[in-house]
Amino acid sequence: MAVLKNAVKQKMGCFVGTEITSFEMKDEKLWSLIPKHFQTVTFGNELKPETLFGRSRQKCPGIETTDLNGESIQVPTLDFSVPEQMLDKIMSWNEAHKEEPLKVRGHVLVWHAQTPEWFFHEDYEKTKPYVDKECMNKRLEWYIRSVLTHFVGEGSKYKDLFYGWDVVNEAVSDETGTYRSDHEKNDEDLSNDTHGSNSSWWHVYESNEYILNAFLYANKYAPATLELYYNDYNEFLPAKMKGIVELLKAVKALQGAPGVGTRISAMGMQGHYHMDWPETELISEAIRTYAEVVEHVQITELDLKANKDYDASPEAKKKEYAKQAERYAEIYKIMQDANEEGGNVVTGIIFWGVADHYSWLQFFSNVGGGSREVHPQCPLLFDDNYEPKPAYYVFADSE
Repeated sequence: MAVLKNAVKQKMGCFVGTEITSFEMKDEKLWSLIPKHFQTVTFGNELKPETLFGRSRQKCPGIETTDLNGESIQVPTLDFSVPEQMLDKIMSWNEAHKEEPLKVRGHVLVWHAQTPEWFFHEDYEKTKPYVDKECMNKRLEWYIRSVLTHFVGEGSKYKDLFYGWDVVNEAVSDETGTYRSDHEKNDEDLSNDTHGSNSSWWHVYESNEYILNAFLYANKYAPATLELYYNDYNEFLPAKMKGIVELLKAVKALQGAPGVGTRISAMGMQGHYHMDWPETELISEAIRTYAEVVEHVQITELDLKANKDYDASPEAKKKEYAKQAERYAEIYKIMQDANEEGGNVVTGIIFWGVADHYSWLQFFSNVGGGSREVHPQCPLLFDDNYEPKPAYYVFADSE
């Protein structure tokens, strides 16, 4: 069987990666496919705020006192044990296979979803009033400092594993094309423990200040070699694309160190597409548009949602797999054209999972990181038996 990462590197000149969760990493059959075919991994949930707060959605897991810029502040207790278990396994692999090490993408520092509501309130209790911007800035800087220092700081044993980090995720609205607000969905209460659509970040700041500060702090505490990204979905919609472009330009206009603009290394186009939507022209236009602003684009969460009539029967699978390969080929051709025309534009392709049965699309959730419907899916390159599908060979063919 052709090796995926070698073929993509040869044809595109970029890396290919995948997403994995701590549960999936225990599946040795699945794990065996990852270092063989992929150069990078993104943790599905394990580096998100909710997990680093000990998966404590309802209440703060504990409060500690720390120093920030000479001031003593109270902060929530962090728990790095879950991602550390995953990173330790990757480090063991890398130690035994130094010629082909796996690298990790940090995902994600600032996100409206999977950030507990209590984090935005006085005394870290969601029944109390929201804190003001000054207090939230301290919490934001402390959190980014803590995470980046722990994983990529000079004294961290993991510092050489990471190649980049998603700083801010999904901060632009589908509905308006402007910044995501605290009332995206009227039927979603802002007092919920976590949110799928509404943003408590916006509720505190009522501006893009938290986004800009997140990049300032990430630049401050990340080593110069770590790439920093903005990441979003439905990134091809013309109105939303316009809003994302404004966000990217605002970050680039920031001043970090004297005379130096704040680093943003690439735009992360998630790539959660359907079998017949969006049109390839929209994807192509989005790649070109973002590259004009930040030079590089990475497809960060690529998968294809099945047709509505797909029922997972043997006959339906054969039909769907063939159509899926055609659709992936169209999308892959867009990426190749972008690199042929503009040089090193698409620098990475990350599939959101390895085998179909583990895909996020198979599981219902009303918050970020889960499907909003229950319907059979087959969105990835490997089937339920860990065998390559026709779509695999679209990318594994180096000719």
